[in-house]
Amino acid sequence: MNEKTFRVLEYNKIIEMLSKRAVSSKGRKMCEELLPTSNLLEVEDRLRETKEAYDVVLKWGSLPLEGVKDIEDSVKRAKMGFTLTPSELLRVSDILRVTKRLKSFFADGAKKENYPIINEIIESLFYIKSLEEDIERAIVSEEEIDDRASEKLYSIRRAIKDKNQRVKEKLQSMLHSLSKYLQEPIITMRNGRYVIPVKSEFKGSVAGLVHDQSASGSTLFIEPMPIVELNNEIRELELKEKVEIERILKELSEKVAKNSEELLHDNENIAYLDFLMAKAKFGLDLDASIPEVNDKGIINMKRARHPLIDKEKVVPIDIRLGQNYNALVITGPNTGGKTVTLKTTGLLTLMAMAGLAIPCSDGSTVSVFNKVFADIGDEQSIEQSLSTFSSHMKNIINIVKEADEKSLILVDELGAGTDPSEGAALAMSLLEYFYKKGAKLVATTHYSEIKVFAMEKEGFENASVEFDVETLRPTYRLLIGIPGKSNAFEISKRLGLDEGIINRAREFISKDVAKFEDVIQSLQNKTLLLEREIDEVQKIKRENLELKKEYSEKKYKLESQRDKEIKKAQEEARRIIRQAKEEADAILKELNELRKRALEAESIREAEEARKKLKNKLDAMSSKEEEVIVKDGMIEARDVKVGDEVYVSTVSAKGTVLSLPDAKGEVLVQIGVMKMSVPLDKLFIEEKGKKQAQKLGTTKIIKEKAENISTSIDLRGQTIDEALYNLDKYLDDAFLSGLTKVTIIHGKGTGALREGIQRALRSHSHVKSFRLGDFSEGGSGVTIVELK
Repeated sequence: MNEKTFRVLEYNKIIEMLSKRAVSSKGRKMCEELLPTSNLLEVEDRLRETKEAYDVVLKWGSLPLEGVKDIEDSVKRAKMGFTLTPSELLRVSDILRVTKRLKSFFADGAKKENYPIINEIIESLFYIKSLEEDIERAIVSEEEIDDRASEKLYSIRRAIKDKNQRVKEKLQSMLHSLSKYLQEPIITMRNGRYVIPVKSEFKGSVAGLVHDQSASGSTLFIEPMPIVELNNEIRELELKEKVEIERILKELSEKVAKNSEELLHDNENIAYLDFLMAKAKFGLDLDASIPEVNDKGIINMKRARHPLIDKEKVVPIDIRLGQNYNALVITGPNTGGKTVTLKTTGLLTLMAMAGLAIPCSDGSTVSVFNKVFADIGDEQSIEQSLSTFSSHMKNIINIVKEADEKSLILVDELGAGTDPSEGAALAMSLLEYFYKKGAKLVATTHYSEIKVFAMEKEGFENASVEFDVETLRPTYRLLIGIPGKSNAFEISKRLGLDEGIINRAREFISKDVAKFEDVIQSLQNKTLLLEREIDEVQKIKRENLELKKEYSEKKYKLESQRDKEIKKAQEEARRIIRQAKEEADAILKELNELRKRALEAESIREAEEARKKLKNKLDAMSSKEEEVIVKDGMIEARDVKVGDEVYVSTVSAKGTVLSLPDAKGEVLVQIGVMKMSVPLDKLFIEEKGKKQAQKLGTTKIIKEKAENISTSIDLRGQTIDEALYNLDKYLDDAFLSGLTKVTIIHGKGTGALREGIQRALRSHSHVKSFRLGDFSEGGSGVTIVELK
């Protein structure tokens, strides 16, 4: 690729956009150095990497690369024996921390399997735990070394702190006695030594060393002689501190040098991961896709968009080349749409060859080329308006010399800038030459002669950019197979040129040319109509596919829901039986205790009858463990018709019959939005003559009450009104659940609550009899109630 092609197609702007997505300086540098390659295998590898990175960014936003910095220079300096600064060592620690995060992030086996390229890079990284911990333990920030970096440093700093405190205390004691000589009673520092501000006229009154004076000269900053020695000691300790810090940094730098190869490997590969993430983010921001690539010169860009034009405004175009034709000639008025098509073709080809996603629909194809040539002028630039036919032709001559069968040539306004007839002839000759060379070619022109040439010449195809005469604006839609019409007369008319002048101009055009232009217009109108119809068909097709997908998803959800409901109902049935068995065991245990207490024979007999009754009920339930209890008022459906409303015992729900029993004796039933096949013996219908009230499912209510009801209720602490309300509700529940005896706990107290409760019991419809509890039951604090 030559530099002119990159400049004309604005490849550098793509690289600038890409570089901004990198988080590290080395990653940005890799972006800036990215160039297209003509090696097909290398391009395929690059695109595979981009695809993996694309999927990672889509799923997780990015890899955890925050805080990574380039450490190459620092590591090389350490390797040469230099001592690294705290900030350099912290950057080494950052690399190791990012390495740790990456390995942890990719520890999941599914990630390793789904993203093998990125996983291989992360697996190759070296995490040097001891070095990271040593650096973090020793260095607090770019300016500060931790006190605990070494025992010696801790000892020195503690001594410095003690000496400083002693100096301050000594000076503080001197301030009072020397106050009349001082400008202010304060302690300050000059040149790293503690001093006091003495008025200049009292210089001889305070013995010590003068370190500084104020700007006016009225104040001298003196270090009193009694603290000179202490300050000297502090200074010596500070020098020792500096030496110890240098030793610590030197030791850490040596550890970096010892692991230099591993650190440089990590630095390079983490930067490469950053580069991959930048490619993925850039592609996502463009709504781009990963194209198929080949080296046969085949281009099929679907709904291609120029990446430097606002994606909300750019009009997508379809660009095809290299299969049915090798040269595409775009004709028509100078509206700007032709040039955008050329630039889009060239720039997206370069992007794909660089391993970048391109702003096209999925399923697009791009070819790799050994050389891409572009002779494109920007019609809006002053530079282009000043260009000459000679400079234009000079560039064409260079292309002629270098073009071959592995070249893509993009030429704007071929043959322009000279006599139209000569320019058209020269353009046709060049087109033919490039075609014979085997190059793939996209050229724009406004010469009518070239339209005919492209129609007649094998391997050539006409194309045009649609133009709306009503609005005098291009629509920027590329119409392949249709040569462009100049529309000069229509445009002039819309702009207000006298119609007589336009009609006279038509007379100057030969009848063949006018007829040809009319044929083009007719062909263009028919093609546009056909394309709109195709778009409508494609839209309907897409909608049908969406509906099909939605139906499939709903069907899957309904089937899953049906299975879950059936399983839930079966589990519910088993839970009811398990709970009933647990309650039976509890009752049997209680009966055994009653026997042990040798209560009266009548109570034992009643309890034994209750036990037998419960056992019979449990045995009946166990035999139907796989079914949910059928609603009251239902009978088995021996014969059903389509449309009948039935009760499905396996899911405890009502449904509508959709089909008669099949060979297996199963009936299709719709329950809400769900359809399911159910054996006929699992269906029940309402018994004729039953009242509507009976359809509420008494057995289900009893079942639910029996699961939660207790054999006693505690009403202590409640007012009489509260207690009577709760008592009435409890007795209803107890009666529905089948309890024959319950205990009311009211406490002894004043007896008012007990009397109110017993007064209510006398007239309650569910109460057979009641009595106070005996000593073992709670005495007068409870009332034992026997239910009907």
